[in-house]
Amino acid sequence: MYVRGPCSVISMPKTRNAKSTPSRPRADLAVIGGSGLYAMEGLERVREARVSTPFGRPSDAVVLGVLAGRRVAFLARHGRGHRISPSMINYRANIYALKSLGVTRIFSVSAVGSMKEHIHPGHLALPDSFLDRTTKRASTFFDQGLVAHVAFADPVCPVLTAQLAEAARALGVMCHEGGAYLCMEGPQFSTRAESRLYRHWGVDMIGMTNATEAKLAREAEICYATMALVTDYDCWHESESAVSVEGVLAIMRRNVEQAKKMLRHVIRQPTPPVACACPTALRGAILTAPEAMTASVKRRYRLFLKAPPAGASNGRA
Repeated sequence: MYVRGPCSVISMPKTRNAKSTPSRPRADLAVIGGSGLYAMEGLERVREARVSTPFGRPSDAVVLGVLAGRRVAFLARHGRGHRISPSMINYRANIYALKSLGVTRIFSVSAVGSMKEHIHPGHLALPDSFLDRTTKRASTFFDQGLVAHVAFADPVCPVLTAQLAEAARALGVMCHEGGAYLCMEGPQFSTRAESRLYRHWGVDMIGMTNATEAKLAREAEICYATMALVTDYDCWHESESAVSVEGVLAIMRRNVEQAKKMLRHVIRQPTPPVACACPTALRGAILTAPEAMTASVKRRYRLFLKAPPAGASNGRA
């Protein structure tokens, strides 16, 4: 259990005066937990925030608490009890909810299959790029009356990834730095033909969730890094069994314990100085002129409109 002591529940409205709520909880750092990681152990002064967003309901209540003196938010990507399939996750609501609570850094934990011989099941990996093969999910906030094109050449935050790499070295965790994560739609695993094709493309790992999150985190100007827990060899390997839920869960339990240790190590470290472009991703990226934005558009995107549109000389959009 992640709860130490009593837990209170707060409903967070989506109205413009929501920030005047006296007891509004806040957190700078968030963990999004995937398969096998449904709670953060050791949190104190725990509260739950049920956040309404312009994009619908998040996967679950956001759990907020204190760990090592830092305010931390936790969100179960698939909902507690693993109720939501990868294609059906409301990724936009999840990222928006975290941003509305003050989150500026997200560590994402996710199960992946290995596409390389040397990345063994049981290892961890820190991808630095994505190949997005999803087709059924919204992967941008900007779909109604506002157009923005953020840079996404380097989709994960180098500062957060460096923190995770340092934690792995300090704890003696086998962790591969860098690599391309192919994000498939799912929920089925790959066919052998697909797996061989992805290998030919040179990707290092395969999962079902993180490319979508990374895109939305960048649009939300939130630093984002993936901790990938390697559970299998997909189905390309000649001498290993094809991926199955039973096999994934057996290795996942060990991987999750390593991930928890790394997260606790990172959270206890001093916050590094801002040395990335993530917090200014929208600077110059919004193309829609302020006078072309309706009142409803401005309400929908109020958390994003601190950045002036491209070509604007000054002022807020």
